Amino acid sequence: MNNVVGNNSAEHLKSFMERIERLEEEKKALTTDIGEVYSEAKSAGFDTKIMRKVIALRKMDAAKRQEQEALMEVYMNALGMLADLPLGQAALSKVA
Repeated sequence: MNNVVGNNSAEHLKSFMERIERLEEEKKALTTDIGEVYSEAKSAGFDTKIMRKVIALRKMDAAKRQEQEALMEVYMNALGMLADLPLGQAALSKVA
């Protein structure tokens, strides 16, 4: 290794590797903590799949979220999935 990487570079590399390993451990601990919070929420009667989706939506900027919601509505309408809802009925009457 010393032939390829000098002593200073080797120590620098080792430092990076150790930092990454510490951060990986922290990430693992955080993932465990997040899982425990979801378990608590589930025990309290919340739907954790929906919570995960809401969290993902909250991470998006408003324009991107609106674009996705509009596309979802277009696709659902094309599949007839909104026809029995007031919104779908209003859309169908507007088209007709």
